[in-house]
Amino acid sequence: MNTKQAVQEGRTVLGIEFGSTRIKAVLVDENAHPIAQGGYDWENRYVDNIWSYTLEDIWKGLQGCYQEMAEDVKKTYGVTLKKIGAIGFSGMMHGYMPFDKEGKLLVPFRTWRNNITGQASDVLSELFNFQIPQRWSIAHLYQAILNGEEHVKDVAFFTTLAGYIHWKLTGEKVIGIGEASGMFPIDVEKKDFYPKMLDQFDELVAPKGYPWKIREILPKVLVAGEAAGILTEEGAKLLDVSGELEAGIPLCPPEGDAGTGMAATNSVRQRTGNVSAGTSVFAMLVLEKELSTRYPEIDMVTTPAGDSVAMVHSNNCTSDLNAWVGLFDEFASAIGAKIDKNQLFSTLYNKALEGDKDCGGLLAYGYLSGEHITHFEEGRPLFVRTPGSHFSLANFMRVNLYTALGALKTGLDILSSKEGVEVDKILGHGGLFKTPGVGQKILAAAMNAPVSVMETAGEGGAWGIALLASYMLQKKDGESLADYLDSRVFADSKAIRVEPDTEDVAGFETFMKRYQAGLAIERAAVESLAD
Repeated sequence: MNTKQAVQEGRTVLGIEFGSTRIKAVLVDENAHPIAQGGYDWENRYVDNIWSYTLEDIWKGLQGCYQEMAEDVKKTYGVTLKKIGAIGFSGMMHGYMPFDKEGKLLVPFRTWRNNITGQASDVLSELFNFQIPQRWSIAHLYQAILNGEEHVKDVAFFTTLAGYIHWKLTGEKVIGIGEASGMFPIDVEKKDFYPKMLDQFDELVAPKGYPWKIREILPKVLVAGEAAGILTEEGAKLLDVSGELEAGIPLCPPEGDAGTGMAATNSVRQRTGNVSAGTSVFAMLVLEKELSTRYPEIDMVTTPAGDSVAMVHSNNCTSDLNAWVGLFDEFASAIGAKIDKNQLFSTLYNKALEGDKDCGGLLAYGYLSGEHITHFEEGRPLFVRTPGSHFSLANFMRVNLYTALGALKTGLDILSSKEGVEVDKILGHGGLFKTPGVGQKILAAAMNAPVSVMETAGEGGAWGIALLASYMLQKKDGESLADYLDSRVFADSKAIRVEPDTEDVAGFETFMKRYQAGLAIERAAVESLAD
């Protein structure tokens, strides 16, 4: 009854996140507990060598997702959703959506998945002395300039997916600082785009004679907690096609999936971080100070509050490991044994903990695709051993778990050895951590830091953006986002914490020497074996 009353009175907050394959909505109560959910499956399209989603895809997906959430409210609480305390939108970071002065999209949405801006990335990284990944919005804009694309002269505004949806629902051309940090480099002191780099970009493209300056076509940067506009009458009809939702709802700054992941794992405070490990793996470490120089292996972004974050992203994590587990599953079926898949994973993962700390001299690479951290454009999964290696099931499973984090550790070692970056707490989430304790223990050894897994980590980015909207609505004067999350969201959350074992740490370091030396074998495989 209390929840029903909260829904009727609008004492709720809605978060919606656009993932690469699923759009998810989460409605939360005043204590940030999910009370209703909705979802919508969608897929990107590969058209004219571009990965994209159409505008029809975007709005059909948003409306379908909202409708399912609203139906969940009606079914569960017997009331129609008309009022909401605040709303937040999040999406896949990066990409490129340019519009003319009439608000018309000039070219199809170019998502983060497009690796078509290599030339622009190299030029801008050198010009700014700041790493500009290919997927960043500014790289897409400059590549379009280098390509001589006709539409560039007509650009009046460009933004990301989350920024676009927010703009259409509120009329405000704004962006959360975490999402902004995937568009153009951020000055964390000013909490805005780097002024010097904006000037450098204008000077770079001046000979083209475009009628715009870069400042004029970028969205306004906002930090967590700031008001970012209200839902207009037109926006309410766009979001809720039933016409039941009332206009006037405040919105928080639109954010990217990296920022909402930090919020959902309570990893926004300095010296904390989170690692998402599944098909791919990435680590986000919140820094105490800026890095001394740029590294091609490290992307620099920010938290939703504007603190510097070093991001290490590896394309390959558990795919090859899963394939080996699938092989054991085939063997079990062949001898007539029926084994539950979860039990099989649990048994094999736990077996790894019985192995030698350095994997007994075994070596593996799970490179199904290329790996930019170790400078591979293609990959070949490999397993290698010497005649003197200790070849056992425990060591075999352990080396496949170690190597799932090998490329990631290569990037993390740059931060620890060259920049002295230290972390007090790491939050793990994703498939690698489904078997309790095992993935955590391996990651703790790789990072030489405590690793925790929280019950709420599975709530995901839609919950994360709902937390950011709740913060805007509920924060006290001077209350930081980190303090708000600590005291009012995660104070009673349960987490399993694993401390690094000194022998495991030493064993992982020994393995990494073998891993680095063996990259020559991986390169030979790429060169010698056609895919």
